[in-house]
Order: sequence, then structure tokens, then C-alpha cells
Amino acid sequence: MPTPFGGPWEYALRFPGDPRGPGVARATLRAVLTAHHLGELADRAELLTSELTTNAVRYSKGPAAVLLRWAAPILRVSVSDPCPEFPAPRVPVGPVAVDAERGRGLLILDLLADAWGDCCAEEPALGSVGKSIWFELILGAGPPSSDAPALAA
Repeated sequence: MPTPFGGPWEYALRFPGDPRGPGVARATLRAVLTAHHLGELADRAELLTSELTTNAVRYSKGPAAVLLRWAAPILRVSVSDPCPEFPAPRVPVGPVAVDAERGRGLLILDLLADAWGDCCAEEPALGSVGKSIWFELILGAGPPSSDAPALAA
């Protein structure tokens, strides 16, 4: 039986700008959270990580990185890529179609993350200065209620 991690921990994953990268990131995240008995956070963390890593592959011209940090009771997931442009919220003209494939990433972050933000990132392993977008989930908090105000980026 492994010794449980009582203190903070950190895992990092770097992957090429390849469409398979987000799937690898999701599987890695789920494996780490399961190993640390944090399955309660896995579904939300997996969906949000998928959104951020997919955007990193789709919109940047290079590798990306995912950093998982745990400091009880907060899980922070950061996704970095070499593209210096930050995502801007889309202002829909009319209602957003239920089957729309793009334009909802920041809305999903607002709805499911307990906190999120972005910052410039100097990532020597990625070979450039780019950006990092992060989110936090608090163990035991569950998803924010639908009447909670949207968080600003």
C-alpha cells in the first residue's frame, strides 16, 4: 500500500501540438486524481482540461504543457502554450446553438471552475514566452451554483 500524500504535490506533462495531446492530458489527469483519491474532482477537471488543451493545440503553433498542483483542498490545473494571445469571450449574436462546436470554453470555465485566470508564461521547455490559463477546483465544494456570479478573466 503506497504512503498517502499528506502534503502538496505537483505533476507536469508536456506534449507536442498534436491532436492526440488533449486525450493524453485527460487520461493522465484522471490517473493522477484517481491515484490520489481525488476522484470527486475528476469529471470537472477532465472537462476543463480538455477545453484548455484542445484550444492550446488548435490555436498555438507549438507544444503545450499541463501542470497539476495540489495544496489541500485546492487543485490547480494550468495549461501553457507558446501563443501569446489570450482567448477573448465571444459575444454571441443571438442564442448559442446547442450543438455549436466552438466559442464556449470561457463560459464552461465560468460555470464549472471555482476560480480561473490567465497570465503570461515564460516556458523555456516550450521554447518561448506564451500564456498560461489556469483553473482551480476546491475539494468538497462541488460545482459553483448556477446563481453564482461569473468570474472575470
